[in-house]
Amino acid sequence: MGRWLDVELNPWGQEVLQGVSLDLMWLAIIAALLFTVGHALWYRQRGFSKQGKVAQTQESVADLPERIVRHTLAARIFHWSMAAAMLVLLVTAFVPLLGLEFPWVTIHWIAGVVLILTIIYHVIHSIGWLDFWSMMSMTAKDVREGLGHFRHILSSKSPKPEKPGKYPFDHRMYHHAIIVASLAAVVTGILMTLRIKTPFWEPNEYYPLTDQAVSGYNELSEPIISLMPGAATGLVFVIHGIAGVSLILMVAAHIYFAIRPDKRWFTWGMIRGWIDREHYLAHFDPDKWSVADASKRESSHGGAIADSVVSVPRTDD
Repeated sequence: MGRWLDVELNPWGQEVLQGVSLDLMWLAIIAALLFTVGHALWYRQRGFSKQGKVAQTQESVADLPERIVRHTLAARIFHWSMAAAMLVLLVTAFVPLLGLEFPWVTIHWIAGVVLILTIIYHVIHSIGWLDFWSMMSMTAKDVREGLGHFRHILSSKSPKPEKPGKYPFDHRMYHHAIIVASLAAVVTGILMTLRIKTPFWEPNEYYPLTDQAVSGYNELSEPIISLMPGAATGLVFVIHGIAGVSLILMVAAHIYFAIRPDKRWFTWGMIRGWIDREHYLAHFDPDKWSVADASKRESSHGGAIADSVVSVPRTDD
């Protein structure tokens, strides 16, 4: 691996940051591949794939509907819109560094606007209509639950961890990591967008910036102008690049777990909106994620929209 940060000399002979290097992107891709392959081998070696679902007694399911709503339609629209925007952002951010020519700058900032709008919608939706703290809170009990799962991962001799509520500890940690990386990418992305012409504004005229300051961004080869002087601009590029590289790892891990056979029911829950009763009882603690008895109101027509009548407390994502 070469240098992970790109620098250039300014007129005074000082090194000025210009962003992250292509080597760092390849490092993230290699790390993602190693993680997915290593986890798959480890998972099989531990024998988790051979573990069946727990048997359920008639009494334990008497008050539960066959289908239990996990994600509302609004939450699913947000998730898939954000996922599409994130994938477009990652492709248009790093593929051009390989020398491919297409109007990636315009596609990139439009996808960024879509991501910002989905985040704003999600925050308003979560605070106004959902139980915002069901995902955000992190109590001592949650930490103990997470440590129990971590010990079970490290050693097969450790006690089987207790079942979680609607959002397991690892899901919350991933959610928080995505928040940090996404906000870093969004804030720095907005600052970077101020340098280019968009339908919303003209480029800022305070500080001149040469094309060397955006090496790898071949569509902006002519001199452009920026709100920030060189050193600050380079730092913004570095933060934006590190956030993008982090998102490569997190998105790759998310996709890997979404398509694993033992986790695919989570993905179907995000597509259809509901999970079946068997998975609910096998993987969740009913005392932590209480599902109201709505079996009498289930629609005979099926489908995610019809099944939305199955009631659950105000916890959603």
